[in-house]
Amino acid sequence: MNTDISKLTSAEMGKLWATYTGNTMAKCVLSYYLNNVEDEDIKKVLEYALDLAKTYVIEIGEIFKQENFPIPVGLTDEDVYLDAPRLFSDEFYLYYLQYAGKAGMSIYSSAIAIVTRKDISDFFVKALSDVVKLMTDTSDILKSKGMLMNAPAVPNPKEVDFVNKQSFFNGYLGDVRQLHGLEIAHLFDNINNDITSKALIIGFSQGAQDKKVRKFLERGRNINKKHIEMLSKKLNEDNLPSPSLLDHMVTSSTIPPFSDKLMVIHKMDMFSMKLREYAKGASVNGRRDIGALYARFLMDVSLYVEDAANIMIEHGWMEQPPITVNRNKLSSKE
Repeated sequence: MNTDISKLTSAEMGKLWATYTGNTMAKCVLSYYLNNVEDEDIKKVLEYALDLAKTYVIEIGEIFKQENFPIPVGLTDEDVYLDAPRLFSDEFYLYYLQYAGKAGMSIYSSAIAIVTRKDISDFFVKALSDVVKLMTDTSDILKSKGMLMNAPAVPNPKEVDFVNKQSFFNGYLGDVRQLHGLEIAHLFDNINNDITSKALIIGFSQGAQDKKVRKFLERGRNINKKHIEMLSKKLNEDNLPSPSLLDHMVTSSTIPPFSDKLMVIHKMDMFSMKLREYAKGASVNGRRDIGALYARFLMDVSLYVEDAANIMIEHGWMEQPPITVNRNKLSSKE
């Protein structure tokens, strides 16, 4: 038997690795939030989210130990300063949890479809269920406080109808149809993601120490601002409302609660999620103008994520995910 072959498939390695490193970051961020929260309802949901992150790190760590798989470093206590002054309002934490919950659901649901080992499949099924509860609890609190941002309502169709003209795809010229429900849903959701990302990046940029990191964060804020404006314009053209900004939920503190390393990794992760969400929006879209918009956004975000990776490599922050063997390199050895 070849003992070099892992019992874990590449899919299981990759998804466990991503879940482990992501939750080491969640532990840092949520611990800081809990150190600066007053609302008891919000505190409870933050505690639940933090308990999930801690549990996942422990459980995946045990799997890695059993498989003689090196434990990733991820983010540690050195990357968070719990005594730093408040950077965000309590209410912002709820929108942050919504965003983080979407990211978790995306990772865990896609893992369920490709992992095959029962214990690992069971882990991701349970994780998905946990995050659904987190999302539900967060939405319930937002709703109770009158802060839940719902996609706009549209009239019920009067009858079943079929598309019978190519003008259905028009977006620039000719007879441009109104937005359909799926287009509205994803435009609205992507704005929601971007306004949360923008508020977070404003807070981050106020305390960034490295000049290059500061410039990187400012560029991310500008990308968010541009995308919010362009997506909102599509809704407004159909007399539909768009979500409100959350920038006012950032305090004026310039004392960083997080390391530059955590902030760059966090923004790389958040913008990587944008790639998935913009692609989802493009996949259900029918209008050429909106398709072109998403294509432009995907390019913006791809270049930004690459810049994040370059900064991380320069600073020695970027851990390499598990990779396969380079057979060409092996065969070239004399």
